[in-house]
Amino acid sequence: MSGGKRVRVMFCAYGVFRTRYHVAAAVLSATLFLFVPCISAVAGRIDDQFRAWLQTDLWPDAKARGISQQTFDAAFAGVKPNLKLPDLLMPGEEPKVPRTQHQAEFRSPGAYFAEKTLAAVSSGGRVRAGKHAPTLAAIESRYGVPGPVVLAIWGRETGYGAAALRHDVFEVLGTRAFLSASRRDMYRNELLAALEIVQRGLEPMGAMKSSWAGALGQPQFMPTSVLKHAVDFDGDGQADIWNSVPDILASIASYLADHGWVRGRDWGFEVTVPDSVSCALEGPDQGRTIADWARMGIRRVNGKPFPAKEAAAEGFLMMPAGRHGPAFIVTPNFYVLKEYNTSDLYALFIGLSADRIAYGDRRFVGEWGDVGGLYRSDIAAMQRALERQGHDVGGADGLPGFKTRRSIGKWQEQNGMQATCFPDDRLAKILK
Repeated sequence: MSGGKRVRVMFCAYGVFRTRYHVAAAVLSATLFLFVPCISAVAGRIDDQFRAWLQTDLWPDAKARGISQQTFDAAFAGVKPNLKLPDLLMPGEEPKVPRTQHQAEFRSPGAYFAEKTLAAVSSGGRVRAGKHAPTLAAIESRYGVPGPVVLAIWGRETGYGAAALRHDVFEVLGTRAFLSASRRDMYRNELLAALEIVQRGLEPMGAMKSSWAGALGQPQFMPTSVLKHAVDFDGDGQADIWNSVPDILASIASYLADHGWVRGRDWGFEVTVPDSVSCALEGPDQGRTIADWARMGIRRVNGKPFPAKEAAAEGFLMMPAGRHGPAFIVTPNFYVLKEYNTSDLYALFIGLSADRIAYGDRRFVGEWGDVGGLYRSDIAAMQRALERQGHDVGGADGLPGFKTRRSIGKWQEQNGMQATCFPDDRLAKILK
């Protein structure tokens, strides 16, 4: 706790220190129990404001959606805001700009593909592929999504159900809907959907445990996704993503199908990209037929030609570390995987894990270079500099997504540099 924060706590707890000398003396002699009255008072005020918000603000909307008073009261019985959750803004506070040295450090994308995690998902998936083969075949027949893809998501999200979900969803989403510094309306909608799940009898109140972000069940659906995409595949009359393996697997496939999964297509292929092909051609808005990419000299790393059924279909260049890592030609199904989680690396992890479940353990052939180590604030500064020069970086959020990567590549080409399409220390110093 900083000195400034101690001063505020002292004033809150006692209200008698009137000079700088007295404050300093109090700070020097303070122990933990001195802070408790202030913390409790602040928490108490927030609790009172939260209860008032529930009754005067949230309840009318819940009632309009068919939520009963009994369900509403039971959901929030004993619930208080969880002030340990991230991205909260206390009542009356202004949004804070984090100091540069406190920004999260951006690591190499390669760290996402730790063999220990990949092995757990792929080995667990192979066991379940055999155990649930008839169910997975029926799911693929209905939704068009291959079993290994469904299994990879299940394994990644909750370790095939082994991950414990300990949070009360009404505490998590209630806190975020009331205090979130961003996306407050989104969390409010999810909170109302969680109430609707209980009201409709899809899951009993006591079983509504979630992740710290409010995701439910073994597929880790947000409540609105439970209502839209969860399905009853075992025929018991209830879409149970908590306990029924057929329902869990089919609900994941339903989600992907509802978001546009293309039956019969792969997710993508690792490739080599010759120097003659600009890394700035990356992105889902710069698609070409896979045959066209092949004519440009792009080849699969295993030496095999692209499947004949894919040649005339559209594919997209994807280079998550620019020239410093593996490259891919991906299909529209890759971007469907991103609907499950917006990260490029997540979609690649699922694709690789699905391939390992289907064909045996393998790694990406391309090596991840020694990249990363920049603060997100450094990357955000680069993004703002590129925006000032007319580049579309997709927002200065400190994360090098495909728009940022290709903008870097275009800037490098415009300035007579070899395009790497990835932020590094040198670029961070030039682009301020």
